[in-house]
Amino acid sequence: MAYVIGPACVADYSCLEVCPADCIRPRPDDPGFDSAEQLYIDPRSCIDCEACVSACPVGAVHEATRLPTEISGYAEHNAAWFEETA
Repeated sequence: MAYVIGPACVADYSCLEVCPADCIRPRPDDPGFDSAEQLYIDPRSCIDCEACVSACPVGAVHEATRLPTEISGYAEHNAAWFEETA
């Protein structure tokens, strides 16, 4: 089970600073950071530590298996970002 960043993300990157697995992108030094709509969690490298959950100032991070119905497609949305940018 991985964590997922939903549409409430404000890309303040506080979650990036606490992630021990370095699985959240884009980082401020990555190409496209300034134009990114939000941040994304790579489900393949997320270690389920929950550090990003408490660091998020807007509650945009959710367990993939417990996504609210209105954002249920965001697990695929996060994974797709990594497939498209790899």
